[in-house]
Amino acid sequence: MTERKVAVVTAAAGAGIGAAISRRLAADGIDVVITDAHERRCKALADDLSEQHGRPFLAIPLDVTDAAGVEACMNRVAAERGRLDILINNAGWSKIEPVAEMSVETWRRCLDVDLTGTFLAMRHALPHMIAQRSGAIVNISSIAAYETSTEHGAAYSAAKAGVLALTRVAAAENGRHGVRVNAVAPGLIYNEFLRKIYPDEFFDGYAENRSLVGRVGRPDDVANLVSFLVSDAAGYVTGEVYGISGGVHPHG
Repeated sequence: MTERKVAVVTAAAGAGIGAAISRRLAADGIDVVITDAHERRCKALADDLSEQHGRPFLAIPLDVTDAAGVEACMNRVAAERGRLDILINNAGWSKIEPVAEMSVETWRRCLDVDLTGTFLAMRHALPHMIAQRSGAIVNISSIAAYETSTEHGAAYSAAKAGVLALTRVAAAENGRHGVRVNAVAPGLIYNEFLRKIYPDEFFDGYAENRSLVGRVGRPDDVANLVSFLVSDAAGYVTGEVYGISGGVHPHG
């Protein structure tokens, strides 16, 4: 059994929030398990972290919509590492279609990845955390859960609002077991993948006209907040949603 805390991060490879969180938690001395649907990128990040920190990092290819696969992943981590302390639910998917034109496939895919995937990971990580009477879960939601806007798409907004409700109830259920559950609601956190979803005009003027700090968000901004929420310094924090949007959508 490792003496380090063990964290599972979903959608952890690539250039976005998941990879930034993985790198930050690894720097914090946590044994990070890299999970991602992209097997090659998943292994590449784990190998990079292993070389950088001089200790082995585990990579597990994972589709968060595969219930059996999620269960096997969590059980494998607990068996091989001897513990499971932290879960970061970062996997997400979006395709913007108006409600009047949205395909059932788009609706289901978005909810399957963004909401059901979050549930499945929690469902199969929580028993291990409950057994050891400690744990911290952070679910990545979005300001899309709050905004009256067409920018995010109805399916994504609905899924991310569901993540907030799931977070609150899970926190209420599991606090007595020593498990804390919180959510983070980012605004625009830039990475190149977003260019495949949003038109160029979505980004034009964002830093100047919407962000109160004069720039768009960076993956490291979210990683820094997550690092705090899973740490002992946040031991009295549970059932909360932390916005991180540069003031674009502050909420209480």
